[in-house]
Amino acid sequence: MYLWLSSNGFLLVFPRNFRLLEELERGEKGIGDGTVSYGMDDGDDIYMRSWTGTIIGPHNTVHEGRIYQLKLFCDKDYPEKPPSVRFHSRINMTCVNHETGVVEPKKFGLLVNWQREYTMEDILTQLKKEMAAPHNRKLVQPPEGCCLINGIFCVSNI
Repeated sequence: MYLWLSSNGFLLVFPRNFRLLEELERGEKGIGDGTVSYGMDDGDDIYMRSWTGTIIGPHNTVHEGRIYQLKLFCDKDYPEKPPSVRFHSRINMTCVNHETGVVEPKKFGLLVNWQREYTMEDILTQLKKEMAAPHNRKLVQPPEGCCLINGIFCVSNI
């Protein structure tokens, strides 16, 4: 369920899919400066669980000019609990498991301190900020084009 405090102080409860439809609409319209985007992975998924996200690396970092693909999975408990987040593109960041690409909740403040008001947009924009943080902005990165396929990081020739 999705809870919302109305202007007259009543707590309104909305089904999970209403929240996800709202996020889908926002994602389709574009976010901020266009360096972060997201949408559904499978338009036929009536439970709206599988999502894909894109982050264009921030300026003045080793990530500049790179395009990172992510997968977000919203379990039945979303938005009460955060989605699982995994980089499809290989990336070297302190909050990302370098073998699996999973964003580790205990190392990423937004996920460890999750609140139902947070959105997938919040996750992506915070990950972009994390790329620009002093402890990540200069980390050596894998060659461009590395991605995760069936649990194995591969280099694309495209």
